[in-house]
Amino acid sequence: MAKKRKARAKKKSSMKQRLGGWVLKLGLVCLVLLAALAMYLDAIVQEKFSGKRWAVPAKVFARPLELYAGQHLGRDDFLTELKALGYRPVNSVSGPGQMAVSGNQIDVYTRGFQFFEGTEPAQRVSVRFNGEQVASIGGSSNLVMARLEPMMIGGIYPAHNEDRILVRLDQAPPYLVDSLVAVEDREFFQHFGVSPKGIARAMYVNLTSGSLRQGGSTLTQQLVKNFYLNSDRNIIRKGLEAMMAVLLELHYSKEEILEAYLNEVFLGQDGNRAIHGFGLASQYYFAQPLQELQLHQVALLVGMVKGASYYNPRRNPERATERRNLVLDLMAEQGMVSAEQAVQAKNKPLDVSVGGSMADTSYPAFMDLVKRQLRADYRDEDLTSEGLRIFTSLDPLLQHKAEEAVKTTLKRLGPAAENVPLESAMVVSGAQTGEVLAVVGGSDPRFSGFNRALDASRPIGSLIKPAIYLTALEQADRYSLVTPIDDAPIELEAEPGKTWSPQNYGRESHGLVPLYLALAKSYNQAAVRLGMDVGVDKVLNTVRRLGVEHDWPAYPSMLLGSGAMTPMQVSDMYQTLANGGFNTPLRSIRNVLTAQGEPLKRYPFEVRQRFDSASIYLTQEAMSHVMTEGTGRSAYNRVPSSVRLAGKTGTTNDLRDSWFAGFSDDLVAVAWVGRDDNGRTRLTGATGALQVWSAFMGEAHPQSLSAMPPAGIVKAWADPSTGLGSDPSCVGSIEVPFRQGFEPLPGPGCRPVIDTEALQDGANKVLDTIRGWLR
Repeated sequence: MAKKRKARAKKKSSMKQRLGGWVLKLGLVCLVLLAALAMYLDAIVQEKFSGKRWAVPAKVFARPLELYAGQHLGRDDFLTELKALGYRPVNSVSGPGQMAVSGNQIDVYTRGFQFFEGTEPAQRVSVRFNGEQVASIGGSSNLVMARLEPMMIGGIYPAHNEDRILVRLDQAPPYLVDSLVAVEDREFFQHFGVSPKGIARAMYVNLTSGSLRQGGSTLTQQLVKNFYLNSDRNIIRKGLEAMMAVLLELHYSKEEILEAYLNEVFLGQDGNRAIHGFGLASQYYFAQPLQELQLHQVALLVGMVKGASYYNPRRNPERATERRNLVLDLMAEQGMVSAEQAVQAKNKPLDVSVGGSMADTSYPAFMDLVKRQLRADYRDEDLTSEGLRIFTSLDPLLQHKAEEAVKTTLKRLGPAAENVPLESAMVVSGAQTGEVLAVVGGSDPRFSGFNRALDASRPIGSLIKPAIYLTALEQADRYSLVTPIDDAPIELEAEPGKTWSPQNYGRESHGLVPLYLALAKSYNQAAVRLGMDVGVDKVLNTVRRLGVEHDWPAYPSMLLGSGAMTPMQVSDMYQTLANGGFNTPLRSIRNVLTAQGEPLKRYPFEVRQRFDSASIYLTQEAMSHVMTEGTGRSAYNRVPSSVRLAGKTGTTNDLRDSWFAGFSDDLVAVAWVGRDDNGRTRLTGATGALQVWSAFMGEAHPQSLSAMPPAGIVKAWADPSTGLGSDPSCVGSIEVPFRQGFEPLPGPGCRPVIDTEALQDGANKVLDTIRGWLR
């Protein structure tokens, strides 16, 4: 028995030795694996943290508002822009981002901004207004001009739709770092990435308070979770998080980690776009730069770190207020602010802006144009990850007015035939610059869908007629503004084997009419006869010279606009008419800076003279009659009659498309109204698109088109019924601009004035005599 017990003991001891050996080996293997894992994680930590940490989307900015004496800008519009930029009203301005209003004077402390030409410092500016004009500006120095920082209107986002505005630690406002550390990780500057003491304290606070007031993760662990790991919650992921947090603190300073946290933390969702970092969150929630936030605003953002969706101040204001006040109480408890400061901050409203003004859906139609033009020079990955700063020509004030014109007019017009809703598009550009100032892509300007301004190619109808008349007026030896044009029925071979007999809208013919009046009244028969006389091919070439490439066949039907264009193409065409015959291809981008503020590319004007100024002036003169006595005259129900405008209506077959294109001295605007299914609208150019155009121009306060003739133009008196020269004293005689050397000689005398009443009396007497004979 003793032998057996001894054998069993020996066997048991041997098994323990073997098991111990296996445990030792397993432990060594685990240590090796752990070391390998640590080395692997260390490589990941350093690679991403030391390199380019974020794919930063390109930021797109509107034009900066320039301020100078004599500028065409009203007080109310200026206030609208200041509010959109997040300027705060105060009694007396003392720092950037503040404004003070006193009657017709507005004092503003601008924010410094880095433009393409260089950095403009923050400064105090006093602006005084007189009606719709800047009367004077003043400041700390003898200011001639000042600029507001441009409004950010969107970004070009990567596939994951993360967005952020990078900020440095020294750009953080007072209280931000201290309150963040106090609320999220009180031992941040003492621990080595993981804080056992913090975990124990959080457990104690949560248990004693009966609510979840503190978390156990350090700021470093939170950064690792957001920066490197997914959102899974399990013991393995928590272990990786702890290891990586320790490794991160081994290689990088607390300041570097804190700065990365400020830019990485998730603080909200704007549609498909994720709001990361305090820099973008400040703009998204308050429409202000981070540096300008006050104590109660900082406390709100810090409180949202715990749960951006749960404490969203727009959706859950009461919950957000409670969380903000808790942060303020913690700050007071730790002596970062006084009890009085905390109470004052708690009594303030949330001050959140009405909507996410920095969303990329703010101006989808314009942003679509910007992206298309950018992709001619940049790769998609450059636009979505390099943090480029794109400066555009968008005018937010005009954009808002264009959007309102479209929405209010369509609402007033109601649905089209068969109760189908109407759609609309609008493009506004600078008459002299060719810069696109506003784009509306549909009845819902905020909907990022089909962009009708750029992609809806529809027959243009009578919008082509200025090209016909311009082609004729270039032939000074044959045509002038008072040359009689026959508005009589005409039958033509339209296409092989087909005839075409165009008719006027009113189904009436008007006989011989002066050229300018034929355009003003938009007589189809007169336009076709004139177009056939000068040549359809020459008219289509004029369209190309005006800036629109096309492959239209030279059929007579093209003379009444059977060819299709988009509103953007029409804008290009009419911009040349507005700019004295100089074609400037429409552009939406001014210049581009790198993420570091270095100039990358400028988009200068490209100006090409396509027509002589005299021919264009005569065409403008005829188009101005469209507005005063022709199809566009209802525009003066909205625009002061003292403002000289030029334009043209366009209506297509069966009233399917309603167009209006016109310009002042400073603005070119094109409006289209129609149906997406190309059905009937019941609208002409005058009853549809002109109403949109007029509503916009009535609010845009356009500058009057100059009536001053260019060199090569003289004025002479003529009889509009014959086109011949006449004496100024003659009844019906008008003073007309002519090409120099082609003006008519004074007439031999006045044409007889026909007394129609006497003529009618005579005819009645003759009829009475005939009736007497018949009796």
